[in-house]
Amino acid sequence: MPVDNGVITPVRTPVANLQIGDLVFIRVTARPFLEVASATNSWTNHVGIVVDNRGDEPLIAESTFPFARTTPLTRFLQRSEHGRYAVARLTSALSDQHHSALVEAALRRMGTFYDTGFNISSRRQFCSRFVRDVIYEATDIQVGEVETFATLLQQNPDPRLVFWRCWYLGRIPWQRRTVTPASVLRSSQVHVIVDAPGHAHAAEQPAAKRWAR
Repeated sequence: MPVDNGVITPVRTPVANLQIGDLVFIRVTARPFLEVASATNSWTNHVGIVVDNRGDEPLIAESTFPFARTTPLTRFLQRSEHGRYAVARLTSALSDQHHSALVEAALRRMGTFYDTGFNISSRRQFCSRFVRDVIYEATDIQVGEVETFATLLQQNPDPRLVFWRCWYLGRIPWQRRTVTPASVLRSSQVHVIVDAPGHAHAAEQPAAKRWAR
């Protein structure tokens, strides 16, 4: 369970209503991912996709460090800062054939190493590219906007370039193309069905100030 100021907070899980293909968004606390959230002006910095809803709880397929894997929903949500999460569903209804194709597409990517460079053309994966590729392969639906680092960071009034210069060893690859969890969440191809704020609103501002140092 998430711990908020020493208090264990139960995670509310929408187990009964999740469908294969639903996207689950969280906010993890590793420094690079907090910077991703800041760069995209969004609370979320990680996303996974439901690939099994038949057992005691759904399984989430995700691209995470060091490699892509499946994670039980409860454990996935426990990683989110202050218990915040959201669930989005494709606006187009999926057939059983789509569901099967989506699961197959996700399973083929299991074990793929994580791309810390967030390069959409890499042989490796990162979370938003993973769900985008899986959905597109299974349904021909594209979620999220592919954009260059230059475009992405220019949209932010405080892009914190010092961090990104350090991350890329002094040289930001401005023309590298990527896709972000925020872009997937804002896509017109999905709609939010669950938005569980947890205790994020009370703690986001101090966290933002802490990481801005």
